[in-house]
Amino acid sequence: MSLWRGALGYALAGVAAITLGVLMGYWRRVHEAGEILVEFLRAVPAPAIVPVAIVLLGIGDGMKVFVIFLACSFPILINTVDGVRGVDPVLIRTARTFGCSGPTILAKVVLPAAAPFIATGLRIALAIALILVVISEMVGATSGIGYYILESQRTFKVPRMYAGMLVLALLGFALNRCFLFADARLLAWHRERSRG
Repeated sequence: MSLWRGALGYALAGVAAITLGVLMGYWRRVHEAGEILVEFLRAVPAPAIVPVAIVLLGIGDGMKVFVIFLACSFPILINTVDGVRGVDPVLIRTARTFGCSGPTILAKVVLPAAAPFIATGLRIALAIALILVVISEMVGATSGIGYYILESQRTFKVPRMYAGMLVLALLGFALNRCFLFADARLLAWHRERSRG
């Protein structure tokens, strides 16, 4: 259950934040309209979202997925905006000179140039997702690794508590290594160009 909740919240955050980040980074008016709200919400610590989410959504899986989604969205969004805004304007002007349409420029020029920034945001969000999975499962849950650790502590089953923490550490390590492996394959072209 923990992996399912984390994966769903993380995936939803990735889709929503990358889409909004591209819009905010590429179009100045969208950036100006959304910047204040994003900076305001980003300042709220992720664990502080949990009580509000419980009031609005109850203590079911929806609350946990929402908390993970919201907390993971900001690092992905900020890095995507920075990546898109940092694209060399010469590349965009050159693409327009060759008659490329707006969607083509986004797909062929902007997104590839911003991809390393987006990957950084996704990696940061992966660690945040794991943290929020545990925190959200410690509040009103009956399953998951967070519930297991807290319940073991409450019932003084110390070995089980440490076992849960060890599983959590191994899971975090494995997820990070898998992400780095995928990142090395998908963005190999970027590293080769940087060396060149």
